[in-house]
Amino acid sequence: MAVTPAARITVDIAGAPYEVRIEPGLIDRLGREIRPFLRKDTVPIVTDAHVAAQWQARVDAALHAAGLIGRWLVLPAGESTKSWAFLAQVVDFLIAEDIERRDRVIALGGGVIGDLTGFAASMVKRGCGFIQVPTTLLAQVDSSVGGKTAINTAAGKNLVGAFHQPALVLADPDTLNTLPLRETRAGYAEVVKYGLIDDAGFFAWCETHGAGLIAGDAEAQVTAIARSVAAKARIVAADEKELTGVRALLNLGHTFGHALEAETGFSDRLIHGEGVALGMALAARFSVQQSLMAATDADRVVSHLESVGLPARLQGLKLDCDGRRLADHMLHDKKMDAGTLPFLLMRGIGQTYMAKDVDLNEVAAFLDTELGV
Repeated sequence: MAVTPAARITVDIAGAPYEVRIEPGLIDRLGREIRPFLRKDTVPIVTDAHVAAQWQARVDAALHAAGLIGRWLVLPAGESTKSWAFLAQVVDFLIAEDIERRDRVIALGGGVIGDLTGFAASMVKRGCGFIQVPTTLLAQVDSSVGGKTAINTAAGKNLVGAFHQPALVLADPDTLNTLPLRETRAGYAEVVKYGLIDDAGFFAWCETHGAGLIAGDAEAQVTAIARSVAAKARIVAADEKELTGVRALLNLGHTFGHALEAETGFSDRLIHGEGVALGMALAARFSVQQSLMAATDADRVVSHLESVGLPARLQGLKLDCDGRRLADHMLHDKKMDAGTLPFLLMRGIGQTYMAKDVDLNEVAAFLDTELGV
């Protein structure tokens, strides 16, 4: 029987490097893995109801085996949990648990739980430690690494937050076996993103192995997670707080995607990874319109996304709006700089760059065409 590979990747943040461990079975060894990072026998854990139903008993058993006791806060599942109200609830929970600055809180779940818990940890006692235990593909390849933490507001997504790096990330691909197919596909969009940014060879790997990864191929999952994390670690180490523009490349597809999420009310109608997939397809086609990218390359992007069941055509959302309304959502993007919005466009697969001269009127007209208005 073949042995599924494992990987350990260091995110080399100046003054606070940390390790991302990727290996099946980490959940059942959680107590042993985190013990060296703890100063107490009790550890606060923030999760959501869906994750708790699947993993709370096994996590408690793993902690007990290492002489630890989990103290749980179980929140509702869903994007709406990334809010002021639940942020206050997490902060109150950590204070009630007497967490200190050198202690650690566990974020067990997907991107919502990781973002919310990390942001709370950045605030309590002016910053306590946290450990990411991501349970979705999207969180394992993207949101658990890099230290971006945030909540949503009525004005838009991730507009209030902080950079706060975890002390450790434990990514167990076994947790992906319990995900709904839609969630796995949504997470896979972030895998494809790394190929489109600056690694055409990885995009070609995705074209060959993506369907198998989504279907549960454990070796493909470990490979994809490791390559994605390594790519993100390299970019984050070069530009931790998005000051030079290098880290902004990680937002490929997000400007279009966040506008679509806002228009659909940050609801299950379009979950984040689906928005990113559609956003990347739109970025590719807009790049073609701007004479930057060959139409054949954009067609490859669209074809691959659709082949694994991800949305790649705007008309499929059946939105009741025009391109101007979607473009107006972009005015709340946190990347706005002196009244202009940088766009991530492509000169080809693996050739993403930041364009600072995009006219939002042109974007609105392009979106009208995509909407069929």
